[in-house]
Amino acid sequence: MSMDTHQKLKILADAAKYDASCASSGAKRTNGGKGLGNATGSGICHSYTPDGRCVSLLKILLTNRCIYDCRYCVNRVSNDVPRAAFTVEEVVRLTIEFYRRNYIEGLFLSSGVVGDSDRTMDLLAEVARRLREEEGFHGYIHLKGVVGASDEALAKAGRYADRISANVELPVQEDLDQLAPEKSIAEAEGAMGFIKAGIDQSKERGRRARPPRFAPAGQSTQMIVGATGSTDSTILGTANRLYDIHRLRRVYYTAYSPIPNAHQDLPAERPELVREHRLYQADWLLRFYEFQLDEVVTREDGNLDLEVDPKMAWALAHRDFFPVDINKASREALLRVPGLGTRSVARILKARRRRQLREADLRELRAPLKRVMPFIVAADSWSAAATKLDAADLRSEVKQADRQLMLFETAASARTGQV
Repeated sequence: MSMDTHQKLKILADAAKYDASCASSGAKRTNGGKGLGNATGSGICHSYTPDGRCVSLLKILLTNRCIYDCRYCVNRVSNDVPRAAFTVEEVVRLTIEFYRRNYIEGLFLSSGVVGDSDRTMDLLAEVARRLREEEGFHGYIHLKGVVGASDEALAKAGRYADRISANVELPVQEDLDQLAPEKSIAEAEGAMGFIKAGIDQSKERGRRARPPRFAPAGQSTQMIVGATGSTDSTILGTANRLYDIHRLRRVYYTAYSPIPNAHQDLPAERPELVREHRLYQADWLLRFYEFQLDEVVTREDGNLDLEVDPKMAWALAHRDFFPVDINKASREALLRVPGLGTRSVARILKARRRRQLREADLRELRAPLKRVMPFIVAADSWSAAATKLDAADLRSEVKQADRQLMLFETAASARTGQV
C-alpha cells in the first residue's frame, strides 16, 4: 500500500469508530468451495456470528467528508478535522489484501454524504458489487443505508450486502430538530420500510423462480444516548416501535462521546457507560423475555436503574411475585428470575422432567447462584428462600453481585442474550 493509502486508512478507520451498529449476526453466506471469504467461518476480532463466534471486520468510512452539519458528529461539515476519501477501487483492494493476510473476515462500510444521498449509496453498493462479482468475495458485508437515497440505490445495496443499517440517530424528531435539523426520523423509516420489503420479498415461497437474495442478515439502526435529555423510556419506546414495524435485527445504543470542537448545545461530558449497558439489557428483556416497557423502566423519571440490571430492578420492586418454584413454575415465570436467561431456563425445564431439582443442580446448570437464590425455591431450599427475599439488605447484596458480573455480562449478553 502507498503512504497515501496508509494516511487515508488512519483517518477513515478512526472516523468510523463512532458507529456502533457493526455486527455480523445473522449472516449465513458460504463460498461453496469457490472464491474468497466465508461469512460463517471462524474469525479473530470484534463481531459475532449467529452461533456466538467472534469475527473481524474491516471497519472504515468511504469518506469523512459530509454535506450535513449534525452537531454530535465529528465529521460534520463545519468541523475542522483532516478529511480523506477512498475510491471504490481502494476499498476493494484493502478488503481483499486484509482478508488474504487473515486480518479480517468481512467489511463494515459507512460514509459521510457527499454530493447527494443517491451518489453516496451507489458508491457503497458498488464496492459490494465488485467484491462479490469481480473478486468472488463471500465474506460478510455490512453497508450503511444512506437515508434519503432512492429505492434503486438501496435495492442495489441489498443485492450485495448481508446487512444494511439506516440510522435514526436520535429517538425523537425534537432531538433531531435540535442537533441535526436537516434529518428526519420519517425519512430514516422510509428507508427501513423499503429494506424490510426487500427482505420480505426475498423470503417469499411458492415462486417458480427463486427470489434474489436481499440483505439476508437483516437490518439494524443506531441511537445516540445522552446527547439530549431524552429518557431511557423514550429511547426504548422508539426501539420497540422500530422492532415491531420494521423487524429490525438489532438496535444499537451508543453513549454520546464528546468530540473535538463540540457545539455548545452538547453536554461537556459523556453519560455513564453503564447506562448504555443497561439499555442493551432492557432491549433483550423487551424482545426475548416478554417484558413490557413499563416493567423494564421502573423509575419515575423514566430512566433505568444504573445500580442493578433492569430485570433485578423489577424483581426488587415485585417481591410478591417470588419465590418461584423451579420445579413447577412456567417458562414465563422462570424468565422473570434475575440471573436466569433463556438458555438456563431451557436447561431447567429439560432437567426437571427427570428429577426434582435442588440447589446443587442449579450449580451444575451454571446458574449464577448469588443472583438466583433469593428469588427461587428448589427442592431443598424453602426456608432459606423466604428469609433471603425479606432481607432488608437484599438490594445491597444483589448490587455487589451485579458489579462482580458486569464485565462478564457485557461480553456474554452480546453473544447469548442472557439477563
